[in-house]
Amino acid sequence: MTDFLCIWILPAAFALDLILGDPAFLPHPIRWMGSAIAYWEPRFRTLPVNAGVSGSLFSIFLILSTFFICFLLVALFRWMDPVLGFLVETILVYYCISAGSLKDAAMEVYQALHRRDLETARSKLSMIVGRDVTNLDQQGITRAAVETVAENLVDGVLSPLFFAAIGGAPLAMAYKMVNTLDSMIGYKNEKYIDFGKTSARIDDVGNFIPARASVPLIAASSQMLWKQGRSAFRTAVREGRNHTSPNAGYPEAAFAGSFQIKLGGPNIYHGKLVSKPYIGTNFGQTNPDHIQKACRLMMVSSCVGLLIFWLIGISIRYCGSI
Repeated sequence: MTDFLCIWILPAAFALDLILGDPAFLPHPIRWMGSAIAYWEPRFRTLPVNAGVSGSLFSIFLILSTFFICFLLVALFRWMDPVLGFLVETILVYYCISAGSLKDAAMEVYQALHRRDLETARSKLSMIVGRDVTNLDQQGITRAAVETVAENLVDGVLSPLFFAAIGGAPLAMAYKMVNTLDSMIGYKNEKYIDFGKTSARIDDVGNFIPARASVPLIAASSQMLWKQGRSAFRTAVREGRNHTSPNAGYPEAAFAGSFQIKLGGPNIYHGKLVSKPYIGTNFGQTNPDHIQKACRLMMVSSCVGLLIFWLIGISIRYCGSI
């Protein structure tokens, strides 16, 4: 594949995500990943080793399998025709990005709240968050929606772009397997506390750089939109560690600083109360309009991130060709 075609993979994939989103009628590799996880989990659990070891082997097997299958697929189509290889790799990267679908899902919650339909808002929210939404009031629904937009800016946009920039579609797809494993087995409950530990740790490592890179990206975007870049950056630096996750607190704190709102706090997950610390402790409460603002901030931050990671990818390819 020519270098000219290679450098257009990221922007082309991002444009596809904005145009198509995540249509249910299209086959989706992420759903196949979920099926693979469900198929292989019981088989690895029968290995004659403890749950921690079998879970580690399970995670490594699926991540490496995803990488090499995508690597061979891209190599095959590149060999057949450079343009065909470009199209295949672009589509694979497109499947890793979820800015458009994240915005649509969050805006459905906003629209339900705008109609004062709390039941529909809770139902829509339950599709994009892991917490129990049964008893959430308007403020709780809004806070959860803003938090998931902030967190998924990293998981669903910046991290895939980052890995696609440095390793193409195979590395981006491997990251999505990491992320899917974490969402399915990375729980601290009796079933997965040992078996899912490695997948959770790999996910933490994978998001480490993108989560911290999100802070200046969000701050720059917040400055462009509302002149709140300094507040976003300072809040992220000061309170980004105020989270049970080593990564999610940074984008959430940057969003909190952008809107001057309090996020975080205790929530119920899978029937268990999780005492998360608050972020933006000196700020005010949320209102439904903050969901709309969060989507705007997420989209602008995604575009800024695309530009930065695109330039990084071009630099890597240029240096590799010298």
